[in-house]
Order: sequence, then C-alpha cells, then structure tokens
Amino acid sequence: MTPTLLFEPLALRQLRAKNRIVVSPMCQYSASEGMVSDWHFVHLGKFAQGGAGIVFVEASAVEARGRITHGDVGIWSDAQVPGLARIAAFVRSQGAIPAIQLAHAGRKASMARPWYGNGPLTAEDSARGDQGWDIVGPTAAPVLEGWKQPAPAGDGDLATILDAFVAAARRAITAGFDIAEIHGAHGYLLHSFLSPISNHRTDRYGGSLENRMRFPLEVVRAVRAAWPAEKPLFMRCSSVDDAEGGWSIDDTVAFARELAKAGVDVVDCSSGGIAGSATAATTTLLRRVPGFQLPFAERVRRDAGLKTMAVGLILTPRQAEEALQAGRADLIAVGREALFNPNWPLHAALELGADPEFAGWPQQYGWWLTRREASLQREGIARRAIDYPAKAD
Repeated sequence: MTPTLLFEPLALRQLRAKNRIVVSPMCQYSASEGMVSDWHFVHLGKFAQGGAGIVFVEASAVEARGRITHGDVGIWSDAQVPGLARIAAFVRSQGAIPAIQLAHAGRKASMARPWYGNGPLTAEDSARGDQGWDIVGPTAAPVLEGWKQPAPAGDGDLATILDAFVAAARRAITAGFDIAEIHGAHGYLLHSFLSPISNHRTDRYGGSLENRMRFPLEVVRAVRAAWPAEKPLFMRCSSVDDAEGGWSIDDTVAFARELAKAGVDVVDCSSGGIAGSATAATTTLLRRVPGFQLPFAERVRRDAGLKTMAVGLILTPRQAEEALQAGRADLIAVGREALFNPNWPLHAALELGADPEFAGWPQQYGWWLTRREASLQREGIARRAIDYPAKAD
C-alpha cells in the first residue's frame, strides 16, 4: 500500500474520519413537506458504500419559510427526524460519518425547483401545487429584479430564526448525526447578512464588518452551545462574492478567526451566489477551472489557523492528493463528481495505491472484485486505469 494523505484518517474533536474525502451537501429538490424519501436514502447510501469518510445530507431548512423550494429537506419538525435517522444509521453502518447541513434560504426562498425554471415561482408552479410563501431577508431588497420581495428581518424574526437553528441542531443530535454544518454561503440568509451587496441595514446588524458578522456569529455560538462538545461543527462560507464591492477573502479570514473563537472546527470554502439562481453559486469574475476554490481554503487555513475543506471542480484523485500534500486544505469535498461516480473514493484508493486488495470496498462487492482481479492478472490483462480528464463543470 502507498501512503497517501487523502486516505489518512483525520481527527475532528472526538471523531475520526477514515479518510479526507467528503461528499458535499447537494439538494435533490425531492422532499415532500420537508420529509426525506427512499430517493434520499439510496442517494446518500451510495456515497457511504462508495467509501467517503464523511457524507452530508443536503441543506436542511431550519424553518419552513427557509426552504429554497417546495422540494427541500427540512429539519424544522420532529416528524422529519425518523427519516433522517434512518439515513444517518445507514451511513454510519458503512464506516462513514453522517453529517447534515443546517440552512435558511432567506431571500432566496420560495423558488421553483431547478427543472421547473430555477427562478421565481410562476403560475405554472402554482398549478402544480407549488404556491409561494412569505420570505425574510436583511432588508426588503429582492435577490434580483422580478424576484420575490423579502420582509426585512426585525428583532423578533432574528430571535425566531436563531431559535430555529438551535432546535434543528437538537433534532440532528436525536437523528444521530455526528457533524453539523451551518450554511453561510451562496446568497442564503446568513451570507446575505455578511455581504455588503445584500446588507444595507443601519442597525447593529448592518454597516461595518463587525456588525454584518453579528447575526451569523450569534447563530454559530447558539448552535455550538447546543451541539455536543465532542462533535465537530463546520461552517460553509462564500469566500468571495465574486462581484465588485462584495464580500472578500480578507473578510472571510476575519470571519474565520471569529468562527474559531466561537467553536467552529472546519471552514468549508465555497464562493459566489450572492445574486442569481437558487442552486449552486455561479461565478462572473472567477474562472471555473479545476480546483478554482483551492486558494480560498489555503488562505483561510494559513491565516485563520482553522482546518478547511476544499470544494469545487476537484475531479481526480491526484488533484486531491496534491492539494493535501501542499497544505492547501485538510478535507476534500466532491459533489457533482460524486454524482458522476458514487464510487469515486474507492476508485481513488485503487489509483493512488492505498487499497490494492479492495479491502475498503463493501464485503459484498470486494469478495467478487478480488477474484476478478486475480483472474485478470493470471491472464496478463491490466485493469483499466481510473482517471478522469479535466472538464467543464
């Protein structure tokens, strides 16, 4: 076996991830009233079988008005816990750490599912039964012209939302999750407080960087207090807004230093999304090339002294290994590449020489594959090299 950092275990508080590969939260827009279904169970179960060290359930709304779409997973009700608990238990049974992302869409809530337009709800959506609902944001400014107008969050709204994050964290504990991540990126509620593009408040939650960070940090501290001390807490950030006059990497470093004081263990370094679609962030100034967000994870890791998770067009095992060897991140998150190949971690272990005997595969699969490998070797047939060419996302 060849030593690799990608397959070296990582200690996170009292947990131990078996490798550095994380499957990112990826919305499926397929829940009903916030309830997960067999789709989610199979979708996430594949990644646990596929060898990832940590598997995240998608952004899970902490209150009903915080959904992006009608199809979002929720964790605002005790009725949603049993389905999530089933997923967490299966993920753990495969040797992966079950994780969940706690989210509030803010002014990006009440949107159409991507395959129905990926924008404001229309009459066609209403005809399907997807009615709009009232939403909230830092101010009354919508995401873009023509999008739903949010109500400015007053003190009562902020208190309600903070309590909802705490209650969601407690439900996540009941469901058996070992890692929680707070979603503070992609233009959703907490990011919209951080960014000067979306936050024009004149009270203690707007204006200076300190004030714009205030509410997100209040949420982080409250969740950390409710979350068990032995379990890690992650924070997803848009490292830059990718827009003139927006949130910058210097702001992210300053924020990360405060996150460290508040008890956050890992910063998940994404980017963009302050305006635009309700799905993954789009970019305008950044070029979406393989590993385009690695510099953000590297900078936060170096200057804020926190562990970081790199995400964004990390396509090949060698690319991931080189990023870890260079000290650019502590964890590597794969999202759409995991959709393309749910066994990406297992294939990476073969390619990097970390598991030539298929020991990391589920027993039900490895038993067959070791015999096939022996047969191929006897006939002098080389197994196809597993690699993926760089490609546009």
